[in-house]
Amino acid sequence: MQELTLVMAQLDPLVGDIPGNTDLAIEAVREARIEHRADVVVLPELFLTGYPPEDLLLRPSMETRLAEARSRMASKMARDVMVIVGYPGRRDGKLYNLAGVLYNGEWQGEYAKQALPNYLVFDEQRYFSRGRDPLVIEHQGARLGVLICEDIWQEAPAAQASEAGADIIVSLNASPYHQDKTAERLSLLSQRAAQIQCPLVYVNQIGGQDELVFDGGSSVVDAQGQLRVQAPHWQVGLMPVRFVKDAAGWVPQAGETEPEVTPEESLYCALVTGLRDYVNKSGFKGVVLGLSGGIDSALSLAIAVDALGAQRVQAVMMPYRYTSDISREDAAKQAEMLGVHYEVMPIAPMVEAFDTTLKESFAGLPEDTTEENLQSRVRGVLLMAISNKKGLMVLTTGNKSEMAVGYATLYGDMVGGYNALKDVYKTWVYRLARWRNAEEPAIPERVITRPPSAELAEDQEDSDSLPGYDTLDAILSRYIEGDMSAEAIIDEGFSRDDVYQVVKLVDRNEYKRRQAPVGVRVTPRGFGRDRRYPIVNGWQPGE
Repeated sequence: MQELTLVMAQLDPLVGDIPGNTDLAIEAVREARIEHRADVVVLPELFLTGYPPEDLLLRPSMETRLAEARSRMASKMARDVMVIVGYPGRRDGKLYNLAGVLYNGEWQGEYAKQALPNYLVFDEQRYFSRGRDPLVIEHQGARLGVLICEDIWQEAPAAQASEAGADIIVSLNASPYHQDKTAERLSLLSQRAAQIQCPLVYVNQIGGQDELVFDGGSSVVDAQGQLRVQAPHWQVGLMPVRFVKDAAGWVPQAGETEPEVTPEESLYCALVTGLRDYVNKSGFKGVVLGLSGGIDSALSLAIAVDALGAQRVQAVMMPYRYTSDISREDAAKQAEMLGVHYEVMPIAPMVEAFDTTLKESFAGLPEDTTEENLQSRVRGVLLMAISNKKGLMVLTTGNKSEMAVGYATLYGDMVGGYNALKDVYKTWVYRLARWRNAEEPAIPERVITRPPSAELAEDQEDSDSLPGYDTLDAILSRYIEGDMSAEAIIDEGFSRDDVYQVVKLVDRNEYKRRQAPVGVRVTPRGFGRDRRYPIVNGWQPGE
């Protein structure tokens, strides 16, 4: 009986760290050989550079560094195991997204990615030329057809590999997470494997990279499209798959699969992973955030503690005369619950100093949001001072609903390096808070149940200036993710006044979002890489 053990190396590379990623690959293969007696080890797409390398690909020294890395792999990699790894490379003066095959110190073949995505967060046609030819390489009697990520989302490359004689399709991937992506991905793998009647190995990377986060979930489906093995989501590791050859061909044997998780757990893990990697890979000691006693900062604090540990998180309450006793109490209670360093810094003296300085300039003008924004900007100055002095990154706490309609203050509560909730709608903020508390209490219950308020004016509530969040988020998701017009949204039963108020606010506040910190992308269309609208434009949102 012929057998083949293939190990899916679900790893977390650091973009640009070619030597470090090379070391990671060498160690993973060594471990796979010792622990699992691997015959084949597959690493993710563009692993040696990390994904996405963006304009690092244009650096003149990139080719030299990759040549050194591949030479080192050839000399140091464990013997008697075939390694398939992703990296960029040049052929005839053109740059390609490649998968190289290494065995016993010799590079035996390269496959160039054929389908180059150029939508949503992907911009591969900016850098790469399109491959044309299949690569099928034999090892221990099994013919392995190699594909890279987007290739599997198109019919032609897999069919081409099958026609070239592949017994098993191996796909190297850097597939970023968004909500519901797991089910979408597995459905695609099942469909593609059944179409070509060939088992399919799907190896995905893991970890956060700027606003992208990769969830792993490397999987194997058989020739009928049935899931046989699945690596855990959100965990680095090596997942072995045993193939056995019978009369019908090479058959993946049943192995570990991950139990289904709730949407809240999946999303929460994405937020934790994105923040952890952003802070750690950037070299920050930890984070500091303003803890207001409201739901957004409360959830942000819980995410920060889960990502970094309480000892690396500082929370600061910065009360003013509009800050309620409830907010003060709840902020202090949560800081104690989570064990973070907590300080209270009243901002009245600083706000009053600004008011005094501006008094003559503002003479005869009524109070408005200018005075509200001053409170927020004073808080931003304090947080940035702590950041500079202590080497802590400022974590901002605004959610996607607020960022969409501009319910945030430039150089105030938008000041910071990263926003864990940037792509999380307010309704999901509540869902995540309840889910986190069900796991282990981390947020005072009153924070979740009380009406949300910025507390920048007397008796202020968010609903004073915005539709209720259920309505607001329903309109926003249709306008942002669905690209629906105002009139199309109204046709679905929403108030004309609400719809036009919301879409005009979204369009008007693009200038704010351009200046906002990065944050992890978790919806199919986040602000930034996905949705790029001109700041100055005359577009009318009706039809």
